[in-house]
Amino acid sequence: MKTDGPIHGFLWLNSGMDIIYKDEHILIVNKPAELSVLPEGWDKDATYLVKMLEEQYGNPSTSSGRGIWVVHRIDKVTSGILIFALTAEAHRSLNIQFEKHQVEKTYHAILNGVPKWDEKITKFPLRVNVGHKHRTMVDNKNGVRSETRFKILKRYQTSALVEAMPMTGRTHQIRVHAYALGHPLLGDVLYSAPETDIIPRPALHAYSLKFAHPNTNELMSFQAEYPHDFQTAVKMLRGK
Repeated sequence: MKTDGPIHGFLWLNSGMDIIYKDEHILIVNKPAELSVLPEGWDKDATYLVKMLEEQYGNPSTSSGRGIWVVHRIDKVTSGILIFALTAEAHRSLNIQFEKHQVEKTYHAILNGVPKWDEKITKFPLRVNVGHKHRTMVDNKNGVRSETRFKILKRYQTSALVEAMPMTGRTHQIRVHAYALGHPLLGDVLYSAPETDIIPRPALHAYSLKFAHPNTNELMSFQAEYPHDFQTAVKMLRGK
């Protein structure tokens, strides 16, 4: 893709993924669910996001000096916003911001059941990669510090739309913290949610990012539109 300036808005790619923003330093995408960010160890031939982006923007290991640098990830089954660096300098700057928790990440999720609280801060310590299903679990003795802040956005008859802000970055953190509160995510059968026809995956969407631009230091904020399955789920629950 050639452009004389930054791209704003949505540019739809053949992958079903849209580009939210791009300039010479960063690329922000809205990842569809069921697409891994990096290759899966058990299926080396499977398509993954970074490979698709490298085909268009280059690989940093080549002599071109261009490429896609991974800054953070979201689960394969999770949709939503991701930022990639296009230069080594931008990668370094963004990594520092993430390490210092200077990036504000906001997710939207649909919970099973209707919580009585309006806001909740959870600090259950978590231990990752437990058992053959590689689940994350609450472990008060051996788990590591984890924190998620939940806020009710909308209550429905049998569920609730919530904002979730992870203050730490553990695997499956939002999903496990919601489960530990007694309200697993809609469709999240790995964490004991009942099967549902409303959405075919855990109802979790990486909704927004706020960060400082690695070149200009300008504070930037971007949002990723809900994918079709999440939109449909919200409409069905609103209708009920």
